[in-house]
Amino acid sequence: MQPQTTTQSTSVISPAELERAKSIIGAIADSFNTKVVGQEQLRTSLFVAIMAGGHILLESVPGLAKTTAARTLADTVSATFRRIQCTPDLLPSDIIGTQIYDYQKGTFETQLGPVHANFILLDEINRSSAKTQSAMLEAMQERQTTIGGKAYGLPKPFVVLATQNPIEQEGTYELPEAQLDRFLLKEVIDYPTPDQEIEILNRIDKGILSDATPTKAVASVEDLLFLQELTRKVYVDDSIKKYIVTLVNATRQASTVIDKDLARYIELGASPRGSVVLQDVAKALAILNGRSHVIPEDVKQLRHSVLRHRLILNFEAVADQVHPEAIIDAIFNAITTP
Repeated sequence: MQPQTTTQSTSVISPAELERAKSIIGAIADSFNTKVVGQEQLRTSLFVAIMAGGHILLESVPGLAKTTAARTLADTVSATFRRIQCTPDLLPSDIIGTQIYDYQKGTFETQLGPVHANFILLDEINRSSAKTQSAMLEAMQERQTTIGGKAYGLPKPFVVLATQNPIEQEGTYELPEAQLDRFLLKEVIDYPTPDQEIEILNRIDKGILSDATPTKAVASVEDLLFLQELTRKVYVDDSIKKYIVTLVNATRQASTVIDKDLARYIELGASPRGSVVLQDVAKALAILNGRSHVIPEDVKQLRHSVLRHRLILNFEAVADQVHPEAIIDAIFNAITTP
């Protein structure tokens, strides 16, 4: 995840800019909803990731429309999309690219890998080896790849949607903390409701979800870059910043704010990147809600998605089936809202 600058912009967001943002977001959401049934949380997180310039880790069992969501979003905004299926034998060069020797010219030519696109779906990232997982770190953090000693910039916007199977499934490799921390959000996707599943069947019968039915592009890459620039201009009051820092610090000293029996499950709290991400996500949510300033509810809304992969729990928590969401809620309930 490429953190946004923490320097507060002095630019003021005009009503016209908010109206344009509302129009872009509404058009994309309407187009997205034609192909993806339900999954409101996923849709919100995708918007936030784009606007905050970050990446998403999606955890769920197969068949919950993760690929459909990523492809639909790319088609909706006329952006490039690539899907990379991760397997144990996948090599770093299969993702970032490589140099190929041209016998006729007697020179090496660079062939860019599929990571050079606006939207990347890394399917089942935890089935790939650690070497291949690390190949994505430079791309996700620096927005570039290095092939043959030369750096190649990635397109803007650049959003990685990585999916993983639940860790308890056979044949998976748990992502290291350094890799997890690069993701702006971690979403845990649940099954659709029975009514939503019936709607999926109805849309299949009507051909709406068929690949033969193209998704109409309703926005441009320039529109997404406008949303990113607007998000950076959102005003964050000093009291909100103090609230964010207090929350993140509480994850490191949990026993001073929540019950000690619950705090003992925390091995490590969130790093300063947690504060940066909470602020960036809150800014994006403010724009999504039609505001030019952040309120405490923006900080709280995606708290699980921001912090669940940044809290490192100990083995005792696993044994007692204590989930990070319970600890996050306890901390947020204990800290006074400004």
